Formats: sequence, C-alpha cells, structure tokens
Amino acid sequence: MTIKRALISVSNKENLVPFAKRLGELGIEVISTGGTKRMLQEAGVNAIGISEVTGFPEIMDGRVKTLHPSIHGGLLAVRDNENHMNQLKENGIQPIDLVVVNLYPFKETISKPDFTFDEAVENIDIGGPGMLRASAKNHGDVTVIVDPADYDTVLAQIEKDGQTEFEFRRRLAAKVFRHTAAYDALIAEYMTSITGEENPDTLTVTYEKKQDLRYGENPHQQAVFYQTPLKRKASIAEAKQLHGKELSYNNIKDADAALQIVREFKAPAAVAVKHMNPCGVGTADTIEQAYQRAFEADPTSIFGGIIALNREVDAATAEKLHEIFLEIIIAPSFSKEALEILTSKKNLRLLTIEQEEKGAAAKQLVSVAGGMLIQDEDALTFDDAVVSIPTTREPTEQEWKDLKLAWKVVKHVKSNAIVLAKDEMTIGIGAGQMNRVGSAKIAIEQAGAKAEGSAMGSDAFFPMGDTVEAAAKAGVTAIIQPGGSIKDEESIRAADEHGITMVFTGIRHFKH
Repeated sequence: MTIKRALISVSNKENLVPFAKRLGELGIEVISTGGTKRMLQEAGVNAIGISEVTGFPEIMDGRVKTLHPSIHGGLLAVRDNENHMNQLKENGIQPIDLVVVNLYPFKETISKPDFTFDEAVENIDIGGPGMLRASAKNHGDVTVIVDPADYDTVLAQIEKDGQTEFEFRRRLAAKVFRHTAAYDALIAEYMTSITGEENPDTLTVTYEKKQDLRYGENPHQQAVFYQTPLKRKASIAEAKQLHGKELSYNNIKDADAALQIVREFKAPAAVAVKHMNPCGVGTADTIEQAYQRAFEADPTSIFGGIIALNREVDAATAEKLHEIFLEIIIAPSFSKEALEILTSKKNLRLLTIEQEEKGAAAKQLVSVAGGMLIQDEDALTFDDAVVSIPTTREPTEQEWKDLKLAWKVVKHVKSNAIVLAKDEMTIGIGAGQMNRVGSAKIAIEQAGAKAEGSAMGSDAFFPMGDTVEAAAKAGVTAIIQPGGSIKDEESIRAADEHGITMVFTGIRHFKH
C-alpha cells in the first residue's frame, strides 16, 4: 500500500514545486500534464508526460488528455480486488496512488469585469473533476489533494509510513466532493443566469467560509459566516475591519441591516440600528450633523448600537461618536484624526465598506425547517412608485421631504412598521407589532411633542381608519402608505377631516 505513483495537474501552483521535489526524493514517480509538467521539469522535477502513460497525444488544445482508461483504471482499481488488479495487469495499466488536482479558474474568469462567454466556457474543467471524483471515490486506496494547504500533512505521513492514514484520506475525499460540488454549482448558476431562467426546478448554491464565529444568536448556538464566491463589494462580507473585537453573529446581522439602510441615501446620512431595526436616521449637509440627528432621534436606544455612515468619518464626527458606547461604526473611510480618537476604545469595531449605489436586486435566501425560501431583494424606491394623492390637500415641499425620508426608512423596519419623520430625521419608529395601530402608538409615544407637524410612513396599507385618527391626535400632518385596502375610503375621509395630506404609492414594503 505504499505510495509509488502520483499524478499532478493543477491550476493553482502555489507551493507545488517543493512538494513535487520531495515526492521525487521519496522515490515516487510523478505524472503530469501540460503547463504543470513544463513548470515541474523546468524546476528539475522528473515529471513524465500524460501522453507517455496513455500512448495518446493531448488533443483539442488540451480538452482531451486524461480521459483515458490508463488514467481512470489506475485511479479506480480497488487494490484488494483481485479481479481489478488482474485487469490492470492484462491491460498494461499501473495504479496511481496519489492525485494532486485543482480545477480551471472558472470563478476567477467570471469575476473579471470584461470576460466573454467563450472564456467562461473554456474554463469549465472536464478531466479535472473526473480525476478528482474517481480518486475520492476510491479513497480507500488513493490519496487525493485539491488544496495546497494539505501538502505538508501528506508529506509528513508519507515520510513516516510510506502511505497516508485512512481517516485522513477520507477527510481529503470529503473536501474533494465539496470542491467539485461548489465548482459545478457556480457553473450551473452562471449558465442558468445567461439563459434567463429565473426559477429552475433544482437550485444549487455555494458559499465559501469566511470565519468561524464564537457563537450564534445565543451562546449555546454554534455559528459560521459564509460568503458568496463572487464578491459583492458593498457587503459586510467584504468589509475591512480596522479596529476592535471580532464580529459576532448578531453584529454581522445588525451591521448588514445598517448598511442596507444607509445605502438608500445620496446626501450625507447616518443610521443607528439595534436588533435589525433602525432606531435613528438622520440626513444633513455634513456627516457630523447627520449623525447628530440620528443620535437625537432616539438617544436611549442608540446606546450599544451599530452606526452606519455614507461619508468619511472626520474628527468632529468621531468626537461625537466617542461620547457613547457603540458596538460598530461602518463608513467608507475614517480620517487619520478620527481613527486616533476612536481606536482609544479597544473593543469598538471600525469597518470600512465600499458603499456603491444599489445595483440589480440580489436574491435573498432564508432557511425554514426542511427547506428554503428565495426571493428578490426589495429594491424598489420612491422613484418606482405610482404616486397618487387621494386626499383634498396635497403635501407641501417640506412635507414631501419628510414623507420621502419616512418611506426610505420604513422599508427597513420589521412589520408592522410605522415611521415618523421631521426635518431630515426620524423622530419615532414603531416596529414588529401584531397590529398597525399598535406600531403607530409606539412611534407617536417615542416622538412626543416632536410629532406635531411630522410625516408618517407605513410599510403596508391601513386596514381601517384608526391609525389616521391616532396620527391626527398626535399632530401628524402628512402620511405615506401603499393604499389598496378595502377600507381606504375610511382612512381618506379621516385624513380629510383632520386636514392631513395622504400619499398612496402602490408599493408594499413588508419585512418579516
């Protein structure tokens, strides 16, 4: 069972030469292909070409080279199966004991901004997955390496026993099947996307581990953070952490929520988030003033929260951020002076994220017991709304500004959701209640006297006129909501009776 023969054919040539040289020193024969063979031979490794083994040339620009019985017979033969071994002998095939293969760079190819379809197709590996799967299937006899990180362990075991341990080979085989499954999933996703098929009968997705987390939502729950293979710039997965403790499961979810809200704004904006809900949002001509408004929106709830800003944090803003306990601050960048101020708090996490404008709607995946739900991201904005004004009075210029702010924020609040906005800031937010008027009462209570002259945003229609009555009693003068209730007329009459202007958008923004 000692390893006598290795086949090496890799795209990722990291640390390959010293590994192959050591195999040669251990008396292991090396078979190789194409560019890998040339590289090894130039480095002084005595590598035998694949054509010398198969007796057949590499053809079709290398598309056909390892798909041959002399290769797959050597990989798949079960060593303690006498019939298998006799067939190898009868056909002049030698066993292959060690396989080192990784695949054409399909992911890297389609990650380029200017790749072509033909380039993508040429980087779909055929022979590589075949050799990997064959070797992994026969891991009882064959050691298979797909990850250069495993070179040293394999060498150490060969040097010790001339062979690798069975349990280690099984782990390597499992890694291979994960690798080929992820590779095929990415190809399937790409090919499906270019055909325009939106809801295929089978859905295969793949993610890559970013980090192990200390725990999940609660200390007794294990958790891991995975990211998509094709990077999305404006995402928490691509954030650069400049300072502070490692992110936790809840940190990541809250930070993502804050990022999605702040991306709604083009003007300087600041967003404070607690438990996936915004507790304060402010906009202004400067980021310092925007943060001040977000803070004043709810100075109690912001304590221990996550702050996202869409402009560089300067020294003046940093001084204000430094005054309270925060978990995370997210921004495109921090000035040198701001970093000096904020890094004095050793546990405060500082993240920089490229906050590009919103692009095409991404897919959202949510697990349920025994399955998964998938939907498009809620990417609709006020510009997508079919606006109508069913009330007698139309909004003033200031009311339009407040209504639009409330509409941007309410989209990101857990349903049932009500947001009160006034003078470029939220002043009251009601989230996640079992009835809409309950959310309205929470938002109104939070706003207090500030509710006078404010605008109210609702994520869904009013099922009856009670929310309008509550708004009127608090002094709200403008309301924005989707409309579409069978009792719309009740809400419209109530608004007209109290001199409230109401805007229908035709767009619901439920967030569960």
